[in-house]
Amino acid sequence: MLRKGETSANVIESEASEADPLAPADFPSKDCLATVAAEEYPKSTGRWMMLTALVIVFGLTTAFFEVSRIRARETDTLEQETRKAASTLPLVDVATANAGPTFKSLLLPGDTAAWYRTTLYSRVNGYLADWKVDIGDRVKKGQLLATIETPDLDAQLAAARAELEAAKAEAKVRRADADFASSSYDRWRNSPKGVVSDQEREEKKAANDSSIAKLNAATAQVAVDQAKVDGLMTLTQYKNVTAPFDGIVTDRRVDPGDLVTAGSSASTSPLFVIQQTDKIRIFSRVPQGVAEGLFVGSTVKIMTADGADRAYEGKIARTSASVDPHARTTLIEVVLPNTNYALSPGMYVCTEFHVAQAPSIEVPAAAILFRAKGPQVAVVEDGKITFKNVTIASDDGDNVELASGIEVGDRVALNINSQISDGDKIAIHNDTPKAQS
Repeated sequence: MLRKGETSANVIESEASEADPLAPADFPSKDCLATVAAEEYPKSTGRWMMLTALVIVFGLTTAFFEVSRIRARETDTLEQETRKAASTLPLVDVATANAGPTFKSLLLPGDTAAWYRTTLYSRVNGYLADWKVDIGDRVKKGQLLATIETPDLDAQLAAARAELEAAKAEAKVRRADADFASSSYDRWRNSPKGVVSDQEREEKKAANDSSIAKLNAATAQVAVDQAKVDGLMTLTQYKNVTAPFDGIVTDRRVDPGDLVTAGSSASTSPLFVIQQTDKIRIFSRVPQGVAEGLFVGSTVKIMTADGADRAYEGKIARTSASVDPHARTTLIEVVLPNTNYALSPGMYVCTEFHVAQAPSIEVPAAAILFRAKGPQVAVVEDGKITFKNVTIASDDGDNVELASGIEVGDRVALNINSQISDGDKIAIHNDTPKAQS
């Protein structure tokens, strides 16, 4: 402790002089410094720590009360909004159910095909001498398309003709023998009795019968050889390949000098492909439910899918009258004229069928609810919701056609909240007078 009238410097200086007589008079000793630190610094540090603690406690208390006030205010606001929501009727959009269309357009893909299409093969063996037409050429029925050299066939025909001439000569010899045998038998048969023996008469008769048989055999051989010649002559006509009908050459598979063989097997190369396209067949597969409403003679609209604005009208010519068990579809054939050759075989087209519809009710798709009982519609009656079971006839994405469940003119709720129950009151937000088609 400092005595009255003494300062810390005096004490330090005095203690320093006593402790270390050799130390400088103006530098305090270590013991003096420790004593001053022990007496002065603990007091100031304690006050600072106490002040800091008070500030922290005050801040935490203030924050606690502020958070409590904010939460109380939010709770009060939520309660007010809840009471307001409970007292307010839910808003729903409403649309009016309308009668469905009498006819419905159905777009389906289709394929074009030629009226006639044939692949020409060679009927004789040989070498292609020349072809007269090429791909894209229009030909007439009977027009020469190509010629075939047939050295083997020519040799067979020459041999057959020689055999025919030999057979004819043999037939002449047999006829002469038959005539002589016949006259001899006549003489012996008419001779008086006792002039010639019965045995000689029988021998002449047998010779006559034998000569007639040999003549018949020779005549038959002539007929066989003649038929062989005729058959080979018929084959020689196929050396010239001709068009079977008016059409367009769409494919050519041979060149001059190519070996061609008769037949149409998998190992045989065809000569030409010809198609008649002045009339076009269009094939389309329609679902079995739609096929029942399509009839032969009905008009069908045909549209190309190449980006060009082209449309044609054809007639249903025939149907397959059966359902594909795999696809559950029926094949429909449409025929339309193609005198300007605007359509080509093998094109992809869109076919638009007009299908008669059964009476139905049309509502927006947003009105349909799928629940445990099946599809339902929420009907608005006297400001209340009534859920009715419905039967869906068709669905095009935007609108749904119903076969039963509601009537024309009923107002149906759209996008209804799942929390609304049967019999709940609602407020109409937007009444759509007509379902959007």
